[in-house]
Amino acid sequence: MINSYASLDDADVAIAAACAGADVVRTMYGRRLTRIDKGAGDFATAADVEAEKAILSVIQVARPDDAVLGEEAGQQGAADAARQWLVDPLCGTLNYAVGNMLVAVNVALRGGAAAVADPFSGEAFFTDGETAWVRHDGADAQLLPTPATQLVDVNLDLPFPNAPGFRAVDLLAHPDFVERFRPRVVSTTLALAWVAAGKRAAYVTDGGDLSASVHFAAGIALCRAAGCVVTGIDGAPIGQAGRGLVVAADGETHQLLMSMIRSPNQQHGT
Repeated sequence: MINSYASLDDADVAIAAACAGADVVRTMYGRRLTRIDKGAGDFATAADVEAEKAILSVIQVARPDDAVLGEEAGQQGAADAARQWLVDPLCGTLNYAVGNMLVAVNVALRGGAAAVADPFSGEAFFTDGETAWVRHDGADAQLLPTPATQLVDVNLDLPFPNAPGFRAVDLLAHPDFVERFRPRVVSTTLALAWVAAGKRAAYVTDGGDLSASVHFAAGIALCRAAGCVVTGIDGAPIGQAGRGLVVAADGETHQLLMSMIRSPNQQHGT
């Protein structure tokens, strides 16, 4: 199979790479894994490292001239290369390390194709940069975002760079949020794929510029291709001046969330 990677288009390269990483993550699940300290409470495991190796082996064969930025191995190739892949081999390491299956494997070509693989559901969410799909059991279905679930995932992981102006916990306590939505708290960007797939109405996280993040690039690409509304927490387009991320299944949901974010202390009916 590996010799045929070079004949794949970018979307299929992303899928093959993400699924190769997901195979490693699934195989190593449940083992006692050594933690590799990254400082500030963050860590990787042997599964992170081995999954990234599997992903890189696909990209290096399929696209040997492309640069890669991996969460564990860092930059390979020129940082300013015309084509650069962003790789997060195991998003949700803390979940994984304690036996929680809420994790994702993220692979994205900057400005192009991307894939998010769920190692345990067997789903691979992907985009060619134009449309977004999910592949499961060999069948592809187009992603159709919808706010029907009324479920909104909010990332409460540190740090909180935009406090005190924005605190995600304040959004959860907003009376209009409680009336309209049901919060879910996650620590994996698998939630972005769920918004694109209609499994979540929206996703909110604090942060700086997340557009070129190995953690978020694939999910953002999926959501944009699926037709979701994607902005920063200030409503501005994400990018170098961006702050955090608000992804909503439709414009109405995005507008409602932005009104709550901009008025965190507003009381219902006032």
